[in-house]
Amino acid sequence: MAEKPRIGVFVCHCGLNIAGVVDVKRVAEEAKKLDGVVFSTTYVFMCSEPGQKVVENAIKEHKLNGVVIANCSPSLHEKTFRNAAARAGLNPYRVEIANIREQVSWPHEHEPEIATRKAIAVVRATVERVKNNMTYIPYEVPVTKAVLIIGGGIAGIQAALDVADAGYEVYLVEKSPTIGGKMLFLSETFPTLDCPQCIETPKMTDVSQHPNIHLMTYSEVESVEGYLGNFNVKIKRKASYVDFDKCTGCTDCLRVCPVKAPNEFDRGLTKRGAIYMANEQAVPLVAVVDEKYCIEVNFQKRVKAGKVKPREKPVCSKCVEVCEADAINLLESNEKIVEVKVGAIIVATGFELMDMKKLPEYGGGEVPDVIDALAFERLLAPSGPTAGVPKRPSDGKIPKSVVFVSCAGSRDPEHGVAYCSRVCCMYLAKQAMLYKHAVPDGRAYNFYIDIRSNGKGYEEFVQRVREEGDLIYLRGKVSKIFRKGDKVVVWGADTLTGQKVEIETDLVVLATAMVPPPEIKKLAAKLRIPTDEYGWLSEAHLKLRPLETVTAGIFIAGAAQFPKDITDTVSQASGAAAKVLTMFSQPKLKREPIVAEVDTEICAGCGLCKEQCAYDAIRIDEKKNISVVNEALCEGCGACAAVCPSGAMRLRNLTKKQVIEMIEVLTENY
Repeated sequence: MAEKPRIGVFVCHCGLNIAGVVDVKRVAEEAKKLDGVVFSTTYVFMCSEPGQKVVENAIKEHKLNGVVIANCSPSLHEKTFRNAAARAGLNPYRVEIANIREQVSWPHEHEPEIATRKAIAVVRATVERVKNNMTYIPYEVPVTKAVLIIGGGIAGIQAALDVADAGYEVYLVEKSPTIGGKMLFLSETFPTLDCPQCIETPKMTDVSQHPNIHLMTYSEVESVEGYLGNFNVKIKRKASYVDFDKCTGCTDCLRVCPVKAPNEFDRGLTKRGAIYMANEQAVPLVAVVDEKYCIEVNFQKRVKAGKVKPREKPVCSKCVEVCEADAINLLESNEKIVEVKVGAIIVATGFELMDMKKLPEYGGGEVPDVIDALAFERLLAPSGPTAGVPKRPSDGKIPKSVVFVSCAGSRDPEHGVAYCSRVCCMYLAKQAMLYKHAVPDGRAYNFYIDIRSNGKGYEEFVQRVREEGDLIYLRGKVSKIFRKGDKVVVWGADTLTGQKVEIETDLVVLATAMVPPPEIKKLAAKLRIPTDEYGWLSEAHLKLRPLETVTAGIFIAGAAQFPKDITDTVSQASGAAAKVLTMFSQPKLKREPIVAEVDTEICAGCGLCKEQCAYDAIRIDEKKNISVVNEALCEGCGACAAVCPSGAMRLRNLTKKQVIEMIEVLTENY
């Protein structure tokens, strides 16, 4: 700030959030005494329209060239007051927030004198900072108006259709051979008991036939480079050994394959061949060869490795022989890398269920008649392995009693999952109802901690299930599950009666915890976005920016962020699509200028800043031996400035000089 400081200080009451603890009038009076401050006042809600008018009018009347707003976190209203300053003709980067709510009044709610003195100190430090703020303007970057969507479940499908229907290109990448995600596994959906396939398969077909959507199944993101509006993405099309353009989906190859591998779609309850289709409603309806199980593919790999000699005749080529379309080639991998350019990315990678082997106390992985909830969905589904009549995996008999166990791994810090998986109470109620419809003389038990039914129509649905009879809800935690002859024994407790409970049953269904996919951390690293302590993708701000990540241009949708039901997932997918469409509606995108910069005269090119940068925004110019910041990639976190040993790397409007002066003010006796 080259000219003489003319700073205005505006102290917000925030109702009683601040004023209930801090003497806001005293803070404003003390601010008036500070060097460079020419105006100071308070207002009950500074972020309101009248409060913003107070700021705007003061800027004009007192010719302010710096503004300090003493209120809540800058993540809430920094943009609000920067916009207000801009409307009054002041450069928005001459505005700073003094956080006296989260950092003062809330932690000192029973210490009003300490809180008031601390608020005064925070304001004084912020005034010192704003004195040295420079004027900046946002810079513009071009935007490639195409979007990459990672994950082809219902979230990815909804987001793809929303963006494509608006006229923009979409690259939809799904790691499995078909889109549809976990919703395709389900028998019916709560609380309306709609057929999930009837809801989703038309959308799947729309995706495959949409002229703006490039469907890339059996594919994974290999690498991501670039920045907001200009991402360069490499996508690996995995080796399927089948030409998708030639495959007609006739299933002749499936019928002749001699291999019997676990069928993932049926949760291992049935077998499939090495060449298979994900399910009869797969989109695209094409076959793929599983390298892990194919006899001929594995033989050819051993030949190439020099472990065995080649043979004149194939070890196994039955699928090739029956394929009239000549779509199968087991001799050569058709894996390839495809490069695309996009302006935005939506991550909709969904969830997995906790491996039952992590629950040995429940017989997980050891007792065949203890299954997870998705496996039971397949047993209940009309298109499932038992045509909708549930049967025990061990002997194929219809179970005359089923015990449902809630919170199997969820809300259990010992298993690393302290959170609630949110949908288990509802789908167990649904499964109990469907079981009773299929086996009217059967008996169902449901062990629960408490029932969480917080969606539209959810509580009514649970009550309906409980009132239908022959479903016994037992409030208590199951302690152990084990096999006894052809029965499964469940030990638990009924905390309402204070009695121990032992049930001999035919089948146990575990509502295992929803967890992030195991590969999500690698993907997050490629995208330069963080995950939380459990591995879910982290949003930029839980309340204000729940769809955005800290990397501009990358958004999240559905259960990639946290467990969600279908309703919330679809809503968030459309929200993420709307964010992308907002970007694409502009000819160019504006980027924040508050980023890192290098003093080239003192930079030694040591590379510590480059190693520290989480956004890959810094490179070393080998010829000049200095660091160079890519402003389009930089998110202004300041980590590089903190680690720089010479002080050559600095963050605009938060320079070393500003930080030292703020510290000096805060450490003065006041």
